[in-house]
This record gives sequence, C-alpha cells and structure tokens, in this order.
Amino acid sequence: QVQVVESGGGLVQPGASLRLSCAASGSGFDHYIAGWYRQAPGSQREWVARIMRGDTIEYSDSVKGRFSISRDVARKMLWLQMDSLKPEDTAVYYCNYRRTLKTPGYWGQGTQVTVSS
Repeated sequence: QVQVVESGGGLVQPGASLRLSCAASGSGFDHYIAGWYRQAPGSQREWVARIMRGDTIEYSDSVKGRFSISRDVARKMLWLQMDSLKPEDTAVYYCNYRRTLKTPGYWGQGTQVTVSS
C-alpha cells in the first residue's frame, strides 16, 4: 500500500512562485509514473506534469516553461516548482503514483493553490 501526502500550497499573487511537495510511504513504487494533477472548482481533474519510466518528463501545455517536476526516489519525495503563477493555476493539486497511465494508482488528499491579487 502506498500513501502520499501533499503540502506547500497557499495563497499567492500572480507572478509568484510556490513549491509543492509530496511525501510517499510504502514500497514497490520506485518505478511507477510519478505525477501532479490539479482540479479547479467545477472542472475535471487534469494532468499537469509527470515523470515516466526512464525518467522522461512531460508537462501539459498550460504549464510548460513555468512548472518543473522533480523526484528523489530514495527519499520517496516528489516536488512541483511552480513559477510565474497565474489565476488560472488556482486549483487543488494532487500527487499521484501509478504503475501505468491506465491504472488509477495512489492519490493524496491534495493541497490548495490559490493565485489571486
């Protein structure tokens, strides 16, 4: 069983930066796909960034060039550095570990990010 806990969200002004953290516990997921997702009010959960097997990194078009995902397998940590934040980045951000893109994997409770002036 894998458990994940996100942290680092908050209220920031447009243009600011935040760094989200995801601490995982358990075993057997070192080679899982590790990713960040977000869900804004009234919207479906969407993919933001992920580290695939082989350490290929992918970003959604909406965050490319502004967000950076990183991972420390030994420490079971995943981070999302978010720069140049925009109001449309406001959402609950979730960490996810999954074996394949077709399996649900493990989710945390999420951390709220609000970008507002």
